[in-house]
Amino acid sequence: MESFSLILAIVVVTALAFDFTNGFHDTANAMATTISTGALRPKVAVAMSAVLNLVGAFLSVEVANTISKGLVDETGIRPEVIFAALVGAILWNLLTWLVGLPSSSSHALMGGLIGAAIASAGLGAVHGDVLVTKVLLPAIAAPIVAGVAALVASRLTYTLGRKADGEAAKKGYRAGQIASAGLVSLAHGTNDAQKTMGIITLALVAGGALTPDSDPPMWVILSAGLAIALGTYLGGWRIIRTMGKGLTDLQPQQGFAAQTSAATVILASSHLGFSLSTTHSVSGAVMGAGLGRKGGVVRWSTATRMFVAWGLTLPAAALVAALAEWVCGLGDWGTALVAVFLVASSFAIWKISRREVVDHTNVNDTEEAGDAEPAGVVTTAIAAVTPPPAGAAAGDLTATIPAQATASDAKAPSAATPV
Repeated sequence: MESFSLILAIVVVTALAFDFTNGFHDTANAMATTISTGALRPKVAVAMSAVLNLVGAFLSVEVANTISKGLVDETGIRPEVIFAALVGAILWNLLTWLVGLPSSSSHALMGGLIGAAIASAGLGAVHGDVLVTKVLLPAIAAPIVAGVAALVASRLTYTLGRKADGEAAKKGYRAGQIASAGLVSLAHGTNDAQKTMGIITLALVAGGALTPDSDPPMWVILSAGLAIALGTYLGGWRIIRTMGKGLTDLQPQQGFAAQTSAATVILASSHLGFSLSTTHSVSGAVMGAGLGRKGGVVRWSTATRMFVAWGLTLPAAALVAALAEWVCGLGDWGTALVAVFLVASSFAIWKISRREVVDHTNVNDTEEAGDAEPAGVVTTAIAAVTPPPAGAAAGDLTATIPAQATASDAKAPSAATPV
């Protein structure tokens, strides 16, 4: 085993910086619905998520092995290539965080790795079969499966709880939502922290510090878990607002159904070694749960922007990474130039974000009701055939408001918002 070179140390630090951005970028996946329904206060929610992310990092290394051993050819990769890949992934994470869009950190990382590998060694450096079977197909299937499961679970929950006492049922579902949110956090650590483990392991192999086909060392697992936990604790409040209030309005029953469905899909994929996007899974589950309640509304304008971001993630990160790899290929000064560009761009994005601060004090604030978008054809059609919620039997008049009326008030502040 060779000692660390300077470039290898830079790659490891940059990978942990990506892991940190992954943490605050994806906090919404676990805790947005829990915060928006008032099941947990914002700071308590992100602290709980951070701890469980750290625990989850130690549960498996299957996804890490998919990235370090399967996606690209280890023999044709240099540490500079991995550094360029991380530059593309970090910048995409920061840009989508700035505009509050829940895009996939996982796909940003893999897009960056693919772009940099192709720029360095050609198309042959990417294993196309692994890309299709363990990245692209799960990316399409995950939000659909999670969305359908959450829709069915929401309908079933309302049907079974129709005769239950309204307030008692809501308290029970809030408790269940906290448990399911914890499960999503655990799953996120199991799936997403491993991606950084995989990229660091790949860099160590490329730099000669590990032999090919090695599993991630314990120090890599620990450092990746700590980095994603710290990022999670800081909270990606902009994306939490979009996921919790901007996409749909959820009641505790729906939040429980969404979180449970997403956690099941994520944990199953981690066990199988699929490099799944937790963002895709949770977003699909939230939309499915939103359509599972009579009068529920999904804001399709927000969803459309989110879908566009999903489609751009792989190619955009790949393009930036390919350009970064080209500059790094000019020599040590090129690598230094890319590093300066990354730091300067990250600082500029952070400064822009300070113009409109979103944090735990205003994460549940919503726009004026007059700005709400009307219910779309899909929402109206599904809502018309959805059984009435339990609140209808318990005297909750708001649960029986027609879809059109609900849509007009979709962005009114939730009564469940913590104070």
